[in-house]
Amino acid sequence: MPKLSPELLSVLRCPVTGSGLLQEGEELVTVTADESGTKLRYRIEDGIPLLLPPELLPAATAAPSDQHDAGQPSAAPRHAAE
Repeated sequence: MPKLSPELLSVLRCPVTGSGLLQEGEELVTVTADESGTKLRYRIEDGIPLLLPPELLPAATAAPSDQHDAGQPSAAPRHAAE
């Protein structure tokens, strides 16, 4: 499994604690523990860190991938000068 680049790791933060993250195998682990003393872990799938709070991960993995774009009109980005 390839390691994430040091540049990417330097900007990634735990969404729960705001702590920095270290890569351990196929997971990212928080540098500091949460209020219960636990270091949170986040999976890396296909080189993409899944930085969802643990309680949201089951719902996100159960949703079909096309569901995230359903009903969204595709609009071109507008520039501030327009």
